[in-house]
Amino acid sequence: MTAWQWLAAALILSGAALSCTAAIAIVRFPDTLTRMHAATKPQVVGLLLVLAGAAIELRGKGNVWLLALVGLFTLLTAPVIAHLIGRTAYREQRHRDGLLRVNELGDEID
Repeated sequence: MTAWQWLAAALILSGAALSCTAAIAIVRFPDTLTRMHAATKPQVVGLLLVLAGAAIELRGKGNVWLLALVGLFTLLTAPVIAHLIGRTAYREQRHRDGLLRVNELGDEID
């Protein structure tokens, strides 16, 4: 194996491990706001690591641009989706009491 293949394998394995921990956290965390954190941050970073490893493995082929587009769309849509899920969870009172230190939406809802 070459150094590029070792690097690609390390990136893919670390991304898969990070995505696996995010999936476990989604199942284990108690409320929507903490699950939202696990669903966005480590999941997106894990996907980007897997895509980077795949891009290194597929370098020189036309599929690399598709991987870059998948990563770009994920980076653009994940924060928006997390924000909308968080606002919806707050409106439906699906968070633990005392979890929020600053309640910026309190006046908007009342």
